Amino acid sequence: MSYWFSQAAIFLLIWFVVLFAVLPWGVRHTPEPEPGHDPGAPVNPNLGRKALVTTAISLVLWGVYYYVTQVLGYSLLSLYQTGN
Repeated sequence: MSYWFSQAAIFLLIWFVVLFAVLPWGVRHTPEPEPGHDPGAPVNPNLGRKALVTTAISLVLWGVYYYVTQVLGYSLLSLYQTGN
């Protein structure tokens, strides 16, 4: 159980890092905001679409991570030990 828990935790870490990279994509500000509204707030944040894009990118990055660590057998520890 701890193996899949760690893989899920790594995926979530990747997901949140990618989310913060994707959030600014396509942001358009209101030219004349209504009184009381933040002038920097986006007109339409498209959070659902950004969540789907984030998930797709994260799956690809996690797949590369999984392939390198589980199929090829590399790890940070093995890379450090071979450098001595």
